[in-house]
Amino acid sequence: MKITIVGTGYVGLVTGACLADMGNQVLCLDIDAEKVKALNEGRIPIYEPGLEAVVKRNRTAERLIFSTDVAAGVAHGVLQLIAVGTPPGEDGSADLQHVLAAARSIGRRMDGYRVVVNKSTVTVGTADKVRAVIEEELS
Repeated sequence: MKITIVGTGYVGLVTGACLADMGNQVLCLDIDAEKVKALNEGRIPIYEPGLEAVVKRNRTAERLIFSTDVAAGVAHGVLQLIAVGTPPGEDGSADLQHVLAAARSIGRRMDGYRVVVNKSTVTVGTADKVRAVIEEELS
């Protein structure tokens, strides 16, 4: 299966590496060009035991790629996993700006059927907000 992971932090990178290790074709997308460059050079920006070996094995097998190209990421995977940061807002609630921006980018570039999954830590009702943002971009 072709899968796109939006975000290469703790959640996105580990999820992407594990899904690739299960035999899926995974494109990990991030807007941070320096982080993507480091990942493409084999440098892992987070500490997770065993992750470096999993990433290396799946990059070598060409099941795991890293990119900043949003259009390529949306075109790649029928399954789009949003795994971006949700820092706390001033009131302590999850700040959804990055989640909604990712959804907007997906909706803007969709040319067919996609399953969009919220993998980010979000509150109940966020899926409705993500759907609304994507529908807005599609219309």
